[in-house]
Amino acid sequence: MPKATKKKKEKAADFAKAKLKLGKGKQAPTNQIDTSFKARSISLPHQSIAALKDDLEPTTRRKLTFSDLIAHLKHHNAGSRRDAIAGLRELLEGHLELIEPSLPTLVTACVRIIADEDASVRKMLLSFFGWLLPRIPAENLAPHSPVLLLFTTSAQSHIFPEIQIDAVRLLDLLLDHIPRVVVEGCRDGKGGHGKRVLEGYLSILSAGTKFGEDGDSGPVRATSTASVVLSTASKLVVLRSLAKFLRIVFVTAQAGSLVDDPSSSQTHWYLASSFISQSAYEAFDTLLRSTAQNPSHAGSPTRKWQSEVDPEDDVDHFSERAFRPMEASWSLQDLTENFSTRSVLTGYMKAQGDALQTDFESRLARTLHPILLSSFLDCSPVVFSPTSAPPASELGTVLALADIYRSIYSALIQRLQSKTHKQTDFAGLQAILSRMSIYFPFSPSTLVSRDIKVEQAFQDLSLIFCELTSILSLTAATESAGQKQKSALNDALTSQAEAVSGYVVELLHGGPSTSSVVGRPITSQAYTGLLPTIWSLLNTGQISRAPTSSSVLTALLEHALRTSSSSAVQGPSIDFLCHLMLMDTDPGYTGSFSVAGRPGAHDMFEQWILKLPKVLWEIGDKDPGKTEVVFRFLLRLMQRRSTVVHTQVVAKLSERFIPYFAFTHPTRGELAGPFGRLETPALRRLVLDAMFVVLSFVDGEVRRQLDGAVQKGVRGTDQESYWRELNATLH
Repeated sequence: MPKATKKKKEKAADFAKAKLKLGKGKQAPTNQIDTSFKARSISLPHQSIAALKDDLEPTTRRKLTFSDLIAHLKHHNAGSRRDAIAGLRELLEGHLELIEPSLPTLVTACVRIIADEDASVRKMLLSFFGWLLPRIPAENLAPHSPVLLLFTTSAQSHIFPEIQIDAVRLLDLLLDHIPRVVVEGCRDGKGGHGKRVLEGYLSILSAGTKFGEDGDSGPVRATSTASVVLSTASKLVVLRSLAKFLRIVFVTAQAGSLVDDPSSSQTHWYLASSFISQSAYEAFDTLLRSTAQNPSHAGSPTRKWQSEVDPEDDVDHFSERAFRPMEASWSLQDLTENFSTRSVLTGYMKAQGDALQTDFESRLARTLHPILLSSFLDCSPVVFSPTSAPPASELGTVLALADIYRSIYSALIQRLQSKTHKQTDFAGLQAILSRMSIYFPFSPSTLVSRDIKVEQAFQDLSLIFCELTSILSLTAATESAGQKQKSALNDALTSQAEAVSGYVVELLHGGPSTSSVVGRPITSQAYTGLLPTIWSLLNTGQISRAPTSSSVLTALLEHALRTSSSSAVQGPSIDFLCHLMLMDTDPGYTGSFSVAGRPGAHDMFEQWILKLPKVLWEIGDKDPGKTEVVFRFLLRLMQRRSTVVHTQVVAKLSERFIPYFAFTHPTRGELAGPFGRLETPALRRLVLDAMFVVLSFVDGEVRRQLDGAVQKGVRGTDQESYWRELNATLH
């Protein structure tokens, strides 16, 4: 019954007439189509179809101009920001001429997303900067460095660790292209962002952000707010970047240049402690410095010696007061005129500066040592495992922290002459070496496949260990250490001397040679890094009296004798041996090594000297700097009457120098030697000076032949009259 009633009501509803209500108009039929509409304005500030675009303006494949892409960098969507960075690279790759004029706008827009919370945007930005920075000259990038470093150092202290790590990656790029600007103000905090950058590194490592406020009193407080423990891969990024940063800091402070200048006295810093003073060492170091390597002396005028000086000649003369007898009285006015107050103040300020620099290095060593030591203890078991291959992150971490130790303690040991260091400054070095010595010499497991990159990393680590050992041995020989401390250091060093010297000898011989491994010749970089260790084994303290010292010297000379002139090792090898043979002829030298005290090596030293004419012949005019160093060495060696130089050696040397000036070819007849191809007049005169001294040692037929060859070599040149004047003094 209810169902039938419902159907009746539904049928009646189809024909029911709607009642009209008061105030309501007539309702529209249900089947009527509504044609009403509403219009609203749409704002497209950067995509307005009304805006006229320049058809000649460069665009991307998506028809976006440079202005469009800069605007998209501010977009709320991370994908749009990422695409904008990719578009900028696409646009600038196709139109490199846009980089320079658009650089201010580009840098201002990009620095704001250094701390972007989206990882893909930061990754794209790092890739873009890695492509862009090499295409911008350093002098054009430097004006924009303040804003770049401001945002980068801010990102170093970000709350998210992943943003901090990406900021460090960006610092790595800046260190490659504007290194001096990045490290400026690191030591003194006056100007530049270097101090903030260093504090950022320490903050990420949880090593204390208040570095520099504690002075020498008490331990360094760890005040970092970082609560996240870094992964090994992230710590590797930070340590590698910090190692690069510190290398640049100390090179800038010590040499005043970021260029690895072989002429700089810092190249042979390990020799300085063997001289009576720093000035004595620098005077000795300049003996072999070529004109090309020492521009300050390149333009200095040369004058012939005269028995009497013409008063009207425009020459700087010594003050007659400088030659006043010792018993003569001196007035205050005399002293004022002869000794510059400015030079005294300069020396005082330099001493104060050395003390401040040493204080910086000491505090940095104490701050970083706990972090570096704990990282080494964490990574060393897996890196030096005898049964498995070392993980790349752990191996890189050990290598990076060893590099940091080397940078800091190399800078500390170079202040030995100022006597401003303390023995406690090297406690951290002694601690890390005692831990590393357990695994030395470092080598990968023989049970895993050979990897050239892994082997190179282990060799670099071994070289750093050797250099750190040499630094510690130099410390043991200084007067600032007490007798008990010296004894403890010497005991520790003696236990390491045999292992280190054995590794050095093996490396100079080309490494181990077995049925499965073929020995490789040492590289130039490895040889240079090995020189401080070789010197410490030859000279310093107890190690110099060890039996291993003779084996190291023999291996060094054998390596020098078999090294070819075209080898990259030939340059540093000649440079080191020249210094080695001249040192004991210098009055300011106080070291224990002496060529005269090594009679067993005399024959090998003579063989090496007799090899030099062949080296000079093969060099020709390709390397004027090396040629000048060799002739300066021969000149100084004979002038100072070294024990290695005697009549028989000089006679053989004279015979081998004859073809250097002129020789007779079997088919082409008489030809000029390499001397005729030397372009620099000053270098030619140096060669003639050396030959003049050689001729003064010999006589007879050898002297006549060499003199005749030199005359043929200078015939028709500007040096012909010069040689005639020199030769006249011999008769």
